[in-house]
Amino acid sequence: MDWTEKYRPSTLSEVRGNNKARDALKEWADTWESHREAIILHGTPGVGKTSAAHALANDMGWPTIELNASDSRTKDVIDRVAGEAAKSGTLTAGGQGRRLVIMDEADNIHGNADRGGARAVSSLVKEAGQPMILIANEFYEMSNSLRNNCQDVEFSAVQKRSIVPVLRDICRKEGVEYTDAVIEDIAEQNSGDLRGAIKDLQATAEGRDRIEADDYVSGERDTSEGIFEYLDVVLKEGSAEEALKASYDVDETPDDLINWIEDNMPKDYEGAELARAYGFLSNADKWLGRVRATQNYSFWRYAGDNMTAGVAAARDGKKGGWTRYGPPSYWSKLGRSKGARKTRDHIAQQIAVIDGVSMRTARREIMPFLATMTHHCTNRDLTVAMAATYELEAEHVSFVTGSGEDTNKVQSIVEDAERRREEAAVEHSGGAFEGATVDGGADVGGDGSETTDTADESGSEGGDGQSTLGDETTAADATADAVESSDGEAAEDDDQQSGLSDFM
Repeated sequence: MDWTEKYRPSTLSEVRGNNKARDALKEWADTWESHREAIILHGTPGVGKTSAAHALANDMGWPTIELNASDSRTKDVIDRVAGEAAKSGTLTAGGQGRRLVIMDEADNIHGNADRGGARAVSSLVKEAGQPMILIANEFYEMSNSLRNNCQDVEFSAVQKRSIVPVLRDICRKEGVEYTDAVIEDIAEQNSGDLRGAIKDLQATAEGRDRIEADDYVSGERDTSEGIFEYLDVVLKEGSAEEALKASYDVDETPDDLINWIEDNMPKDYEGAELARAYGFLSNADKWLGRVRATQNYSFWRYAGDNMTAGVAAARDGKKGGWTRYGPPSYWSKLGRSKGARKTRDHIAQQIAVIDGVSMRTARREIMPFLATMTHHCTNRDLTVAMAATYELEAEHVSFVTGSGEDTNKVQSIVEDAERRREEAAVEHSGGAFEGATVDGGADVGGDGSETTDTADESGSEGGDGQSTLGDETTAADATADAVESSDGEAAEDDDQQSGLSDFM
């Protein structure tokens, strides 16, 4: 049996490492009748958010209704299941009285800025007649409307000093002898992640009555080495078949793996091979979109074929040398200040509303391409078009491009964008992007799509789900052209960018 489940806290008093968050959650429950608000528990994975929610339900004697990450969370599902349960409780076996609705991974819900699951949840928290807990890893992945209509409690990383006694207690209950060194080592390697520490402890103790420091090998170190070695196989050395087979041993989901490949591919690929590889990644994303839309995970195999074998096949022969690979840029922390996060979210909201995509898609998939194409405003016409289309002020242009907000360059771009919006309103033009060009001469049409045919047709058709590389915008193709025409300058500049890249 999984020890994380076997030793899951049954009461809030057993929740470790987040005493303030635990007390705040209990106060929310005790006073629910007076405020009747939902609450968001947010923090990094493995810190006890879900465990705390279930422990609270046990303490309060509230039956629970869950809508977790394995369920489809479309508007219809949310309205039918969670909505009915929260409003009337008719779908629970708990009888009369309070019942707790728990929605896990509430920062990853199907839908976009003006329809779908996100809006359904926002409406639900306003109307629910039962207490609701929303659980999220990324608080700022959630819409402003949702955050503003809920209380929130942040769960911080569980420190080593709080992990050590938990591991010792589990060892005693399991009859496993241990040295202080191995317990300290596991706690150190998993500092911040209590769940990960318990999993490592179970793996280390498997088949043993006693564990010592030499028995423990950090799973985190193995995973990190594995993904970098795998990137070498895909992007430098392996054939299509070798790349596909190697992916079977990488401890990453297809949703994460595609982002590892996407972010590191421009470091090794260039020109036509980069464009071909983007075409395969676009196809992979279509299949991932179908998985998200249908919850049919058999489609993962087709996504894997394209992002591994396809990308390897796009390469022009083997490549040598050493490349400094890094994790996907959007894995960076949310930012250095609350103000910067608000700026980022405002830009994402503008993109989401105008392009009809989710906040997540806008922030993680469209904004990075805009940042690359408008880096330091080097393509002025495109930067003006971007500012006009999304109604960006100087601080927003500065954030995306990495240029100073008070510079004459940014101020003049904002002024030109305002004139362009006014002219468009008068002349009923087809869109502010009409006539803009990307460095290298590729025309960009009024809908943001490239008019030149530079990439494989296989990557140009829309998928069923949300796009990562081009279902709802072909900015990826434009980026590929920009990289090709500038001999890699855009990829080199990306490391120097001081604005958007820190907040993906």
